Amino acid sequence: MKLTTFTDYSLRVLIFLAARPGRRATIGEIAAAFDVSENHLTKVVHFLGQVGLLTNVRGKGGGLDLARAPKDIVIGDVVRETEGSVVPAECFGENPGNCCIAPVCHLRGVMQRAIDAFYGVLDDCTLEDLARNRPALAKAIFIDRPARGAAASSAARRAG
Repeated sequence: MKLTTFTDYSLRVLIFLAARPGRRATIGEIAAAFDVSENHLTKVVHFLGQVGLLTNVRGKGGGLDLARAPKDIVIGDVVRETEGSVVPAECFGENPGNCCIAPVCHLRGVMQRAIDAFYGVLDDCTLEDLARNRPALAKAIFIDRPARGAAASSAARRAG
């Protein structure tokens, strides 16, 4: 099963925040770490806030944070929220289309078992499980490096 970019970015945001517990992040920091569009992340972050996975604190010292402990965020639930209904083929929808074998086809049952197995694995995994290697994650996503904007501001001040 191929996940959408929206789901991919949602998981990246959650992993980023779980990798640095107790510290808020901005959309800009996360976008820079993963080299992705801030516009896309804004939509993702808004959605994650609506479904109760993120909190957004405004003002000085504000930013994004997890709304729940990483151990309480089940990856299967996140993927279900971000992907919506899984329809691997036309015959899974409400209208099975024009397939002449739909009434007698066993593929539908096989595909449903595959989807159930896929979510079964994800349901056994929490955000805490994905962030157990915090030091390696921090190094890989440049958490300990200054944000691009901060580095540019410092360089400009030194030059001026």
